[in-house]
Amino acid sequence: MPSLWNYLPAFLHLLYALCLGGLALYGLHALWLTLHYWRRGCAAPCPTPILLPTAALPRVTVQLPIYNERHVVERLIAACAQLDYPRHKLQIQVLDDSDDSTTALVQRIIHSWQQRGLDIEVIRRAHRVGFKAGALADALPTAKGEYIAIFDADFVPPSIFLQHTLPHFLASGNASLGFVQARWGHLNQDYSLLTRCQALALDGHFVVEQTARMAAGYPFGFNGSAGIWRRTCIEDPSVGGWQADTLCEDLDLSYRAHLAGWRGLFLGDLEVPGEIPAQLLAFKRQQFRWAKGSVQTLRKLAGRVVHHPWPPTHRLAALAHLGNYLIHPLLLLLLLVTLPMVALGINPAAPLGYLSLFSLGPPLLYAVAQQRLYPTTWLRRWALLPLLMLIGTGLALNNTIAVFQGLTGTGGDFLRTPKFHVRSRADHWQRSSYRLPLPRLVLAEFALACYALAAATLGAAQGQWGTALFLLLYTAGFGLMAGVGCWQAWQSRPRPAPALHTEQPALDVDGERLPL
Repeated sequence: MPSLWNYLPAFLHLLYALCLGGLALYGLHALWLTLHYWRRGCAAPCPTPILLPTAALPRVTVQLPIYNERHVVERLIAACAQLDYPRHKLQIQVLDDSDDSTTALVQRIIHSWQQRGLDIEVIRRAHRVGFKAGALADALPTAKGEYIAIFDADFVPPSIFLQHTLPHFLASGNASLGFVQARWGHLNQDYSLLTRCQALALDGHFVVEQTARMAAGYPFGFNGSAGIWRRTCIEDPSVGGWQADTLCEDLDLSYRAHLAGWRGLFLGDLEVPGEIPAQLLAFKRQQFRWAKGSVQTLRKLAGRVVHHPWPPTHRLAALAHLGNYLIHPLLLLLLLVTLPMVALGINPAAPLGYLSLFSLGPPLLYAVAQQRLYPTTWLRRWALLPLLMLIGTGLALNNTIAVFQGLTGTGGDFLRTPKFHVRSRADHWQRSSYRLPLPRLVLAEFALACYALAAATLGAAQGQWGTALFLLLYTAGFGLMAGVGCWQAWQSRPRPAPALHTEQPALDVDGERLPL
């Protein structure tokens, strides 16, 4: 009778095939969206909104959910206060859940704008129940507007934002339009290689993915900031309002709106710039929250999506969108099974050739996005794709943990992404008390880099050069995560503050010297 050991090669082959199949579907999905963009998205610009007289303009409430944002909150409020819209029809609510000096700063800023006649108020809760979703739900009953615009703390909306979004709601035939999402721009994409790679990834999502999904009639997500909602859509009983049972309350609400018969509109030509995380650990925390929240939304709504009377392509597109972060467990499992396969004398490189046929999707998607945004410099920007691939590979462990928690319902804290008001290379975040400490996860990433290197060495010793080169991508990706994390932690280690030789008055806030 054969032992279980005899079945091990077949089991490894099965796991390997499942991983490659999932990754191939991911690449095919990216290619599918790119082709849709070419066929429909780039050839079908959004209709020009009608211009309305002041008397016909509706009341609008701008909600700014913040938590410990003293570096950027003044910039945010100033931008929203200068929106080009009649003052008597504009209300601004600052939803402040802060527990640091941000609260006092917000009070001072709001008082200043109230003195200038702006309808602006701060709303504070006794407890952060539900985190961002809870804050938005808590403030909605006191909102005066028929439309609710939302901006996170790291965004700077242009003054024309309401002029370019509201008329779409009021245009003929748009009674079912539930939300309008603008494209995210980048305040600091040239700060470092890390921010430039993040900009490359975000551009691909907004320019190609969001445009293609909307043009094809597929459901797509509200991105949590730089968008505006029809209030009756949020309050529709079949939608259910803001809910805090996922960490992506924005994606959850937008999909529930689609399922209830509402539509979304993406405006790719309206850019709202935001600040990209400059600290690697902040970026990883952001990715963790997005990955976990997306999978939580998938678990919550997959049944409704499958049984909804959408065409099959729409249901497949929705499931692929909600399950996009499942790629990271596949990447990690692919690495883990490769070493025992190589040790058993199995060459995993042959199936990789089939995967490469589908892996053209993401590079093409990013190239199209850069060419659309930067016609003269797109190739130089797109050349960072290999580094972005290493970052994506290195995120596999971080995001796999997030996916596991999302699928199993474990963990639930909303961990904010710190913002530092970093715009140029002259700005620094290393002394801020918001900087994140180095987590123990870096040890596991270093161990995975060594694991991949050992597998690559073993493959090379057996003449499996294709497998060895593929595994070196894992080595570099996890090594990059661990190395950059440690280097930035060393940069931001506690040091005695140097004497400030300046005549500009400064205020000591939580151990930092901030200019008044």
